[in-house]
Amino acid sequence: MEKQWSLESFGTDDTLVDFVITRLPCRIGRGKENDLVIANLGLSRFHAVLVRDISGQIRLIDENSTNGTFVNRRRIDGYCLLNANDIIHFASAEFKLRLSLVDQSLMQPFDEMNTMLMSRDMSLSERFIPNEAEFDELIMGHGLSGAVQPIVDAHSRQIVAYEFLGRANHPLLPNAPMELFTLAEAMGREVDLSLAFREFGLDKMAPRVKGKTLFINAHPKETFSDTFLASLERLRKTSPELSIVVEIHESAVTDIAKLRQFADRLRLLGIRFAYDDFGAGQARLLELADVPAHYVKFDMALIRGLHKASERKRQVVRDLVQMVLATGSVPLAEGVEDEEEAKICVAMGFKLIQGYLTGRPIPEDSL
Repeated sequence: MEKQWSLESFGTDDTLVDFVITRLPCRIGRGKENDLVIANLGLSRFHAVLVRDISGQIRLIDENSTNGTFVNRRRIDGYCLLNANDIIHFASAEFKLRLSLVDQSLMQPFDEMNTMLMSRDMSLSERFIPNEAEFDELIMGHGLSGAVQPIVDAHSRQIVAYEFLGRANHPLLPNAPMELFTLAEAMGREVDLSLAFREFGLDKMAPRVKGKTLFINAHPKETFSDTFLASLERLRKTSPELSIVVEIHESAVTDIAKLRQFADRLRLLGIRFAYDDFGAGQARLLELADVPAHYVKFDMALIRGLHKASERKRQVVRDLVQMVLATGSVPLAEGVEDEEEAKICVAMGFKLIQGYLTGRPIPEDSL
């Protein structure tokens, strides 16, 4: 097997096309004398060249082009050493550098490939996602981190459970989970990120909060999948004593039949579940009545400033709490930040509280 470098891009029919680099140097430009000819008016006649560096990497040299050569959307000055998955723009023509192992006898000669017609738009396109390699590292465990936030009894303020919150400390990726999931969504890999966070929490954090219930999250795209349920079955076999609550996001609760089947599977595994972010969108009252959860976590948008809210809003929240109690579920107020909010939550019937007032997220290294 041999290393094969290729430039991946989009053809005129919007399909991915690989341009295999079978020899170096490889010249790129608008002129027909080049190895890779790109019919784009933004390119110079002789735009750039790829050569083998003494280090073994590929060196990209800009040939004093008019509109520039960019690596990961930064214009290079002279030359730049490339890594697999780097995003390269020759003017506005976008490529991703790929590395694979192939049988040398199957490699297609570079000069037999068809010329690809590119867009004439001079702005840099963003069809490839930067930091894909770093994201892969995160999924494999490099840079994963987390924290747990206490969930307390609304009356006694005693800690009864913790919620695991995924974090990252990879130097080239965002730390905030929302930003990470935005990046994952662009690559269609939200489930991969959710699984990586969850496995980290159960492996690294659960042993440190032994004796307490651990709330873990599931991404809406994976909630009812066989893969997710299989992972919970493995978890139960390896940690039969662990008290777990799976949080189901409200947006995933759309099919009562699937939800009922899911609840039955969890019951057989001895795992409880919670409706998360209740009230963030639709209240899902039908699902709440037909398939009651063990816990219902009220979205912080309903809780924040509740003591200052109109009587109408307070009555709506109060009625929702009573409905939750009537189904046998435990209502939990999220995002409680001050005593006044806590007092009105207790008065309305909330049994559990979570928020900065009763405990900020505790990082892994502080447990």
